[in-house]
Amino acid sequence: MSIGETVNLVNNIEELEKRIDYRFENKTILETAITHSSYIKEHCKGGKSNERLEFLGDAFFDAIIGEELFSVFTDKEEGFLSQLRAVLVCEDSLAKAATRLEIGEFLKLGKGEAKNGGRHRKSILADALEAIMGAVYLDGGFEEVKRVVLGIFADDVRDVEIGKITSEDYKTNLQEILQKNGNIDIKYEVIKQEGPDHDKTFTVRLFINGEPETTGVGKSKKKAEQKAAKHMMEKL
Repeated sequence: MSIGETVNLVNNIEELEKRIDYRFENKTILETAITHSSYIKEHCKGGKSNERLEFLGDAFFDAIIGEELFSVFTDKEEGFLSQLRAVLVCEDSLAKAATRLEIGEFLKLGKGEAKNGGRHRKSILADALEAIMGAVYLDGGFEEVKRVVLGIFADDVRDVEIGKITSEDYKTNLQEILQKNGNIDIKYEVIKQEGPDHDKTFTVRLFINGEPETTGVGKSKKKAEQKAAKHMMEKL
């Protein structure tokens, strides 16, 4: 790495720290958090990408947002809280937060990934934000990652409290509508899987009484099923 590249990296790290409101003792771990696997394949095979940190950060998002919702909605049951947490900690929500922080401009991507719009891809942005939170935990501990996560999602939690953001279980809603007039057969079938194991995309088709109706695409089977049900609700 040249002197100029080193200076740029330091400047980028400092700016990213400002964005997330956390200063790292170990800058290297933040550098790892913003390094996509495509960069490792092109530049430094055997180096570390952000995939392990992403796994760690994902767990803390669930725990921290779950605890916050538990405190906010003292009279709600587990099902309601789980659905609401899924809305706040889904790929779309994380990607929106990463976009607000302009995380994409700091990512170390392979040339091909960067050329193909990787800095704006939802899955990459969401994964990077999770990885950065995993890095914050390893560098500063649970209380710090909790502070950072709740700072980033303060507006979202406020929107939840006032009802601007609600849980949407399209599958259940669709089932209730369709089965009001008798027993109707509703099935979801995965018709396509794309991408590597750590970044798969699923396409699901919804069948009603054996007839294909709508399709949905998501980063998990459940998300794809919800999209298919949502499209059917819109169709109805």
